[in-house]
Amino acid sequence: MKVPRMRFRRRKLRPLAGPPSALPEQFPIPARHRRGIYLLPNLFTTAALFAGFFATVQAMNERFDWAAIAIFAAMVLDGMDGRVARLTNTQSVFGAHYDSLSDMASFGVAPAIVMYEWALRPLGRWGWAAAFVYCAGAALRLARFNANIGAVDKRFFQGLPSPAAAVLVAGFVWLAVDNKLQIQEVWLPWVAFAVTVYAGLTMVSSAPFYSGKSFQVGVRVPFWVMVVIVLAIFAVSLNAPIVLFVLLSSYAVSGYIYWGWRRWRGEANPARPVRMGADPPSEH
Repeated sequence: MKVPRMRFRRRKLRPLAGPPSALPEQFPIPARHRRGIYLLPNLFTTAALFAGFFATVQAMNERFDWAAIAIFAAMVLDGMDGRVARLTNTQSVFGAHYDSLSDMASFGVAPAIVMYEWALRPLGRWGWAAAFVYCAGAALRLARFNANIGAVDKRFFQGLPSPAAAVLVAGFVWLAVDNKLQIQEVWLPWVAFAVTVYAGLTMVSSAPFYSGKSFQVGVRVPFWVMVVIVLAIFAVSLNAPIVLFVLLSSYAVSGYIYWGWRRWRGEANPARPVRMGADPPSEH
């Protein structure tokens, strides 16, 4: 007696319907990475890098006034690239790393060379040691900033930001070259030494410096704010070296004053990094 053979029909598998996100996790779809970069914000970063390079070249040519002005221009351009990237929604990992490398060249290496070529060279090893302290402080400051992204209150910087430290050094050079700073030549290198070391060490300090990132262009402001801005522009136009150096010096010490005031009141440092997932420190 023959047993009948059973036949099975092969059913065709239909492709899973729905978006790729609905597929099982065991079969991930490789993401297609964009190889292009955003042009507009990186143009500002490149311009800031060129300004720092230009400042170095002018310092070697003993044009220290032009070198100081170039560092100021680098600070303005560096502040614009991030805001342009946020306004145009063109932020990228490439832009962040490129900005850090540009900052190291424009606000770390360039000011150190400008100050050394201008006033620190006669001090010998003390001179290049002060320039190295500043350069190393800028490198450590940028590395710590990148490591603490998302862990520090955005309203404050932990330590003096490198652009502010650079323009503090450049402002001192510009003020002295413009014959507005009455310091004897024998004391000038040591004053420059103190300014350079102070800027370098303040960059790696934990003092909270106001970042200005909470300020938004589209937010309404009182009328007196516009009056203050107009008066500030008028004061800078009258005597730019003195006014800018006074403003930068005030900002360079504001972090220590605010930090001491908060410690006197028993409050925590707002620039202290907070661990991810941990509750922020209480103010009360």
